[in-house]
Amino acid sequence: MASSADVPKRNTYRHGNLRNALIQAGLELARDSGPDAVILREATRRVGVAPNAAYRHFADRRALLSAVSQAALAQLASTMETELSSLPAADDSAESARARIRALATGYLRFAQAEPGLFRAAFSTTDMMDTGGESAAGTGGLTAFQLLGVALDDLVETGALPPDRRPGAEYFVWSAVHGLAVLLIDGPLRGLLPVQAHEAGQRLMDSIERGI
Repeated sequence: MASSADVPKRNTYRHGNLRNALIQAGLELARDSGPDAVILREATRRVGVAPNAAYRHFADRRALLSAVSQAALAQLASTMETELSSLPAADDSAESARARIRALATGYLRFAQAEPGLFRAAFSTTDMMDTGGESAAGTGGLTAFQLLGVALDDLVETGALPPDRRPGAEYFVWSAVHGLAVLLIDGPLRGLLPVQAHEAGQRLMDSIERGI
């Protein structure tokens, strides 16, 4: 039986918020080595508490991974929001709506390439993955999926997308962009230079605009 001397000091755990500290440790593990590295024992070691302490907040590894997935989805949404906020003002409302779709896709691809470990972790579980809860939302309160839905609604409102083509459009756009993201970080396109990857994303968006 371990003595109190065997328990590491709490270097990173503060203010009694152990659950959040474990999630942050899980995010670090996922960032470095992907979702397979998110292990309860390693998270508690990084936080500086005894392994059994984690079970007060997470029943098992899958529960921790689910929380890490949600937090990674929130970071994805925040990256997409940042891309939106960088758009210049436009006089043409329809063109502005199209630019927002492109910005969301660019943010999505940017996150996947900059944070491949977190991107893999974001989609490593099926718990509330897409339309997700508050824990998967960005700083504006919307998830990545919801941001896309709002942007597509804007296309309809500005006349850039016929209303009869709106139902289900988010699944088409998301599937296309996600597919390219996976190809860029885990597939045969992972060797592309940044400028080539950007061009691939722009050509994909051209195809999406023609397809929706």
